[in-house]
Amino acid sequence: MNQAIQFPDREEWNKEIDAMCFPALVNGISLTCAISASELQHRYGNEHLADKLFSAHRWDLEEEAQTLIEQQKDDDQGWVWLGSAR
Repeated sequence: MNQAIQFPDREEWNKEIDAMCFPALVNGISLTCAISASELQHRYGNEHLADKLFSAHRWDLEEEAQTLIEQQKDDDQGWVWLGSAR
């Protein structure tokens, strides 16, 4: 599947779901990608806050999100979750 996927620099911390959320534009349509704080800390350690971990590993996380988008792994709400399924 050849899709134009872009990741604008508009990530934000969602304290209600304890996750870093970031948009993906797929052929002009906006999707929400997310990774939980616990998943970030599990992968990269917990010596930093989740936003710092996200920033430090942004390129890898966007690449993972792109793969999930291409595999159409969005949930019932149209969100793409990195790591363990929600």
